[in-house]
Amino acid sequence: MSKKFTPTPHDSVFKQFLSEKETAKDFFDIWLPDEIKSLCDLDSLKVESGSFVDSEMRNYQSDILYSVNTQQGKGYVYLLIEHQSTPDKLMAWRLMRYSMAAMQKHLEAGHKKLPLVFPILFYTGEKSPYPYSTHWLDCFHDRKLAERIYTQPFRLADVTTLEDGQIMKHKRMALLTLIQKHIRRRDMTELVDSIVKLLSYNYYTDNQVITMFNYLIQEGNAKKPMEFITHIAKKSEKHEGALMTIAQALRREGLQEGLQKGLQKGLQKGKLEGYQLGKNDGVQEGKLEGEKQASMKIARQLLEKGVERDIVKLSTGLTDTEMSNLFKD
Repeated sequence: MSKKFTPTPHDSVFKQFLSEKETAKDFFDIWLPDEIKSLCDLDSLKVESGSFVDSEMRNYQSDILYSVNTQQGKGYVYLLIEHQSTPDKLMAWRLMRYSMAAMQKHLEAGHKKLPLVFPILFYTGEKSPYPYSTHWLDCFHDRKLAERIYTQPFRLADVTTLEDGQIMKHKRMALLTLIQKHIRRRDMTELVDSIVKLLSYNYYTDNQVITMFNYLIQEGNAKKPMEFITHIAKKSEKHEGALMTIAQALRREGLQEGLQKGLQKGLQKGKLEGYQLGKNDGVQEGKLEGEKQASMKIARQLLEKGVERDIVKLSTGLTDTEMSNLFKD
């Protein structure tokens, strides 16, 4: 009998059987190690919905995921079954990845701690016995090194605990480490001498320096950022040009901010005058006309002072036609 009615007949029949709770209960009773079985209340088995399936791996997996309560009451244990009819050298890694996907979905459901996910590989292939390791660390070229990395606490680079003097010896990492250690804790002007010293080593490109000082402006707490940067620029021969560019940009931004505040103040005054006019005349047209006249007056003044046309238009809300008619008699 050679005709196949489903594209994956082995997987389909497996899923059909193992999706039934009582069948799954017998399966786990046979294959779970005593330590895990003693933890689980198999009467509470529940097939989890497809939301636990990793969408990126949907075409490559045929697993069934069960949740189960612990013997001590409500717990978070999942039992994952993967059926395989063709040996896969990286199957142990795939099982680990499926397990982690289930853990992630568990966290996304609002839980605060990782659940236990116990995977089982059910193999029915022609080649016997199963030819590959079921330990995921054997998927690495260097098993012993991988074991040391992934069975120990990860390395922590806690810069908040480092002395500044120690950080100053970190060569090309020193500037980044020093700034990020203090960015939320100190006024950056207190670090001027250290920053100047690090810049004098010529470790950094202009792009790195520009990026760093933009970061300082955005996240730092220097009271006078333009003066702060100008001061450093004068003491940093190599990066003076880049730093002065930032200082000039800050100066322009300050002027623009002042201009915007002035515009807003003028527009508010114009709106108030327009509203009063409308109120006195008893008609809405008076209010609107007053607002428009105030906007046009401000626009004329700004253009006469050399402010760019697009900025004036954006700030006052005038149309192109109204802008063109500003200086017509």
